[in-house]
Amino acid sequence: MNKATFFDHLRRTLAAPTLEQGEVDGANAILDCMWGLPEPFIAYALATAWHETAHTLQPIKERGGDAYFFRRYDREGQHPAIARQLGNTQKGDGVKFCGRGFVQLTGRENYARASLECRADLLGNPDLAMRPDIAARILRGGMSAGWFTGRRLAQCLPPNRSASREEFREARAIINGSDRADLIAGYAMEFQAALKSARL
Repeated sequence: MNKATFFDHLRRTLAAPTLEQGEVDGANAILDCMWGLPEPFIAYALATAWHETAHTLQPIKERGGDAYFFRRYDREGQHPAIARQLGNTQKGDGVKFCGRGFVQLTGRENYARASLECRADLLGNPDLAMRPDIAARILRGGMSAGWFTGRRLAQCLPPNRSASREEFREARAIINGSDRADLIAGYAMEFQAALKSARL
């Protein structure tokens, strides 16, 4: 692909008038990792990361402090059912395995799976999920295999043609139900157009 054309398209649409270097670096990490998948899949991964990182395309840590993470995700916090669902079986797991990366990987069980799939010790060092290359591998693995909600890219998006805005809207189920589905679908349409414009 012609990456200069790809980024020029984004500068005219999503990131007008400029892209910060971090946004370019993050997009490149995702593009490199997702390459070989159908364009709609890549576009939706980029759109998801664009939304989840507040348009920085840099891996981020979930907002909130240790007290919030304990209350929300720890087995001894205020939501033990959520803790169980996330596999947070040990005291302190809520804080240790809070959301990180391009898609806010959360919970001991998800970090364990990502450790195996990405060949990185995310259980021992959860902050590895903040490395762009590892965050991109988590993004690809989770969206392709359905780690996050059980829904996968191939269940939601067409492999052999461009996706419609409605198909992108439905793809939000891969990450987080229908939260901000329309907004992210709009981003995906622009990323898809940028990818199409950059074809060699």
